Amino acid sequence: MKCVNQLLLAGAFAVASSAQANDLNQVIDSSSEINKSALTSQNKIDAISDNMQSRLQQFRTLNKEIEGLVVYNNQLDKQINNQLEEMAAINASMDQVSVIERQITPLMLRMITGLEQFVELDVPFLQAERANRIASLKTMMDRADITSSEKFRRVLEAYQVEVEYGRTIEAYTTLLNVDGQEREVDMLRIGRLELLYVTKDSAKAGSWNKDTRQFDALPNTNISQINKGVRIARKQLAPDMLTLPIQAAQ
Repeated sequence: MKCVNQLLLAGAFAVASSAQANDLNQVIDSSSEINKSALTSQNKIDAISDNMQSRLQQFRTLNKEIEGLVVYNNQLDKQINNQLEEMAAINASMDQVSVIERQITPLMLRMITGLEQFVELDVPFLQAERANRIASLKTMMDRADITSSEKFRRVLEAYQVEVEYGRTIEAYTTLLNVDGQEREVDMLRIGRLELLYVTKDSAKAGSWNKDTRQFDALPNTNISQINKGVRIARKQLAPDMLTLPIQAAQ
């Protein structure tokens, strides 16, 4: 009987031990599943966290770009406003140019007329050259392919040429009526003080009389000095003192 009881106890113990082992295995399996689930969850959390960090970095980058664009747009607004102001100023200037152009054309015509009258009353040197210059100005005024500014520049240039005549000495050869006969002479212009001539054979000489507006004959004693002045004007002699009959000194 005692042996039977021991067997029963051993069997029960074995059954109990087997049951406990099964329970332990179940616990271990459950724990392993929980760990796997936790690891999966952690991986998801890490992925979400990384995604959020990436998005946060993108957000910060976009914010900086937006700030830069705001500054750039503000600068563009200033430039656009400045350009609009310049356009308004240019439009106003264009309106003024139209008014000035309408006013400057009559002024240039008056200047050309005045220059023509001056040349007619002036000492008669380089008459053909000066007359051609004035005729060229008149023709220019009728041309539409030349701007008003260029026309005005040429008119002023013609005035400047006439001004320079009064500051220079010049010699040139031309034909002149001497004692009723057309002869080739050397002309000597000394500024606008005096205009003298000497024939090529150095036989006759004369000077322009501003009062009678004709040439007066000069004594032969002046011929050598006039010839000397001609050579100086042509840079064939070095500058030197001249003894000439200057009408302004009379």
